[in-house]
Amino acid sequence: MVLMQDNGLKILTDPKLESIANVWHGFFTRQGGVSPAKYDSLNVGFGSDDEPDNVAENRHRASVKMAADHLNTVHQVHGNRVIRVKKPWSWDNAPQADAMVTDCPRLALGILTADCAPVLFCDPKSKIIGAAHAGWRGAVGGVLQATIEAMIEIGANRRGILAAVGPAIGANSYEVGEAFLEPFLEQDLNNRLFFSPSSRQKHFYFDLPSYIGKYLAQEELACVGQLGRDTYTEEEQFFSYRRGIVKGEKDYGRLLSAIMIES
Repeated sequence: MVLMQDNGLKILTDPKLESIANVWHGFFTRQGGVSPAKYDSLNVGFGSDDEPDNVAENRHRASVKMAADHLNTVHQVHGNRVIRVKKPWSWDNAPQADAMVTDCPRLALGILTADCAPVLFCDPKSKIIGAAHAGWRGAVGGVLQATIEAMIEIGANRRGILAAVGPAIGANSYEVGEAFLEPFLEQDLNNRLFFSPSSRQKHFYFDLPSYIGKYLAQEELACVGQLGRDTYTEEEQFFSYRRGIVKGEKDYGRLLSAIMIES
């Protein structure tokens, strides 16, 4: 993992993706923007109650950092729909989806999160990239597999794809009720390994990043990286939906993770 700092922006990167020529990627932290508390400072979520001008400026700063012609994001719905991106769109006209793929240069694909896992993909040889929003619903619903298949449909080689799982809520921070286990155990009884007992009766801690890692490993990709950063506990670096709930806050900021073919 590499930490880049520039004009207040702090960006985490995956070493394998960082080594790829002509592809930019980054997992932005919450630092380097203009939003006030509780959104301080790089909140990129128009779905928040932050001032839209602040969000627009924060997105602009991120786009400048990437040297992107445009940053595309989607209206994320915790599903498994993947969009092939062929042209820029505005936030007002963004489709509902939870993943994007493209082979278009200088068109950045951005995922917004605040505990869910952002996953970035790249096949360097074919110059095809992808980005997915993987909360528990999307992950168990197949959004990661659907993203990989969408990349293959436009020319990517499965065994040439590199993936990186960005900052997400950690294994010791994600407490869930007993009913939460059902879809995971229906999928595979061995998924019980991703749950550990909580001190509360009939409650468990869920390891979302490791669950995602398991299913990405089954896809036989070239490489799967994990940043291993916990959005819940690292308050100075990341926004967290769950931390906001625990603190009694009514809203929260959104982090940006992005990838782009430079040329």
